[in-house]
Amino acid sequence: MNPSAHVIAITGGSRGIGAAVAQRLVRDGYGVLVGYHSDRAVAEQVVRELRDAGGTAEAQRVEITDPDSLEEFLEAAERMGELSGLVANAGAVGTVGPLTTLDPAAIRRDIDVNLLGPILSCRAAAPRLARTNGSIVLLGSAATTAGSPGTYVHYAAAKAAVATLAVGLSTELAHSGVRVNCVEPGTIWTEFHQDPDRPAKIAEVIPLGRAGQPHEIAGAVAWLLSPDAAYATGAVLRVAGGM
Repeated sequence: MNPSAHVIAITGGSRGIGAAVAQRLVRDGYGVLVGYHSDRAVAEQVVRELRDAGGTAEAQRVEITDPDSLEEFLEAAERMGELSGLVANAGAVGTVGPLTTLDPAAIRRDIDVNLLGPILSCRAAAPRLARTNGSIVLLGSAATTAGSPGTYVHYAAAKAAVATLAVGLSTELAHSGVRVNCVEPGTIWTEFHQDPDRPAKIAEVIPLGRAGQPHEIAGAVAWLLSPDAAYATGAVLRVAGGM
């Protein structure tokens, strides 16, 4: 496979892990479509940096809970070249604390973004990727192990469902040649955390003694998209420093 002829669409591609994935894939020779939700300026800055590095990149707004927006997003990717992968990275937590203190509407918004969004992203991408023997990589979370009590159990539950989605959908799509896998990051230094010092605060409970960096997750995503992972589907790959 010649990566330069292939495009990867990345939801949540303008920040954190998503931006690191875009950078890694451009280095590997892929074209990338950087999906963003609201901050166009940040997405366009990422695209400029990718182009300055010699890569092919575009930015496109996408609302992952809206099927029509997802179709427009993937159509934009196909205009760039042959769509060979989707990285369903977009996610967020809007409400934090013990479950009984959280507003039901806020919980619903988080579930929509972190579970319905990936489901709809896969639904939109699967028929297109079947034409190219493409690949889907879902971003889960190592929060599924302990369930994040007192912080965001609803988010951890949604991410556990994302891993289940990868396992079930990998079987459902295997006949069409589409691979589906999931990467579960641990605590990573990104803007995801409402408390920006949280990665440092919990470092002592991580076996490797530190939080991770976005590029360390990007490497796992890149491998799952690559021909080296051609026999990997339905895998849930934990990248969490031993957690």
